[in-house]
Amino acid sequence: MGSRRSTVEALVMRQERITCEAAAPFAGVFAGKRVLVTGHTGFKGSWLTCWLQQLGAELCGYSDRVPTQPSVFEAARIARFIRDERGDVRDRAALAKVVAEFRPDFVFHLAAQAIVSTSYADPLATFETNVMGTATVCDVLREVEWPCTVVLITSDKAYENVEWEWGYRETDRLGGKDIYSGSKGAAELAFHAYHQSFLTKLPSLRIATARAGNVIGGGDWAADRIVADCIRAWRDGRTVQIRSPTATRPWQHVLEPLSGYLALAQALASDEALNGESFNFGPRGEQNATVVELLSDLARVWGFDAPRESYAVIDNVPFHEAGLLKLNVDKALLCLRWRPNLTYDECVDLTGSWYRRVVRLGEDPYAVTQGHIDRYLALARDRQLVWSG
Repeated sequence: MGSRRSTVEALVMRQERITCEAAAPFAGVFAGKRVLVTGHTGFKGSWLTCWLQQLGAELCGYSDRVPTQPSVFEAARIARFIRDERGDVRDRAALAKVVAEFRPDFVFHLAAQAIVSTSYADPLATFETNVMGTATVCDVLREVEWPCTVVLITSDKAYENVEWEWGYRETDRLGGKDIYSGSKGAAELAFHAYHQSFLTKLPSLRIATARAGNVIGGGDWAADRIVADCIRAWRDGRTVQIRSPTATRPWQHVLEPLSGYLALAQALASDEALNGESFNFGPRGEQNATVVELLSDLARVWGFDAPRESYAVIDNVPFHEAGLLKLNVDKALLCLRWRPNLTYDECVDLTGSWYRRVVRLGEDPYAVTQGHIDRYLALARDRQLVWSG
């Protein structure tokens, strides 16, 4: 019985993929292509894998573990439609074996230690994963002898944040006052050193980095992230505790940077001039909001009548966090013809509705996730965004 159900599921998924291929943005680029995603079990990696599956890609994921319980990776049963490889991104031999066997046409490197509080608890492991992990990926890519396009994802925290009001550009200074930021800045430096020393000499390889941050969306259950903390507390009937209520962030739904990563891979595969470049992906300039504004708006979507009663402020902040941070995305607009899609309200609505439908109403996480991708693309088409058609 189990085998028959698996066969039926596979046929349904295949038919859905074929139906989407003709209409979906990026389908002509990724349909039938081998795509490797490192960190595929994480929050962003899971959403990217779902989108690529919808685009008809042949997928392989490489990750050491499922990082949270619960997780969107397990809830949406993503392992059923990919080659699910487990290994440490710092393990060169293991990663090289997967790359050599799978021979990917595209690589998206998302494997990282992505939690600021964890970086303070284990700073050495954070540097090892984020810097040496990136260096290991670059070193393995030196052996690629077939056409391969690679997007390395770092973070907006890679910039030396001086708390100014305008967005950071790709040419601004890299750095960081805390362990996590420093590890992301160093990852960028490791990439550029490898690119100039080795990778630029490989005619079959094209590679670039992507910087984005403060991503929210359904299925993020990581510790010490504002949305995940809120949902856990509200689900259990507790008041959520927040650290920095007035800190301002360029909040963006997870599908925004993912559309940027896909657009970058698409352009990079056909334009050698983009090889070795870095790109910012962020929301519209007016979408910066404070932590408490985001929390209050999210609480309304969740169903609180009095959002102020849903949280309490912690006075003793245990580690440094930036007060103001935003990105300039003009380069992505100029070179990739990419621009963000969602308004702030749409970002919050998609995020809150995922949790409400999955956690409170018990709907299928995979169906909700794919439905949000469809909704995101429909909005992009309505707005006639170039990358959406």
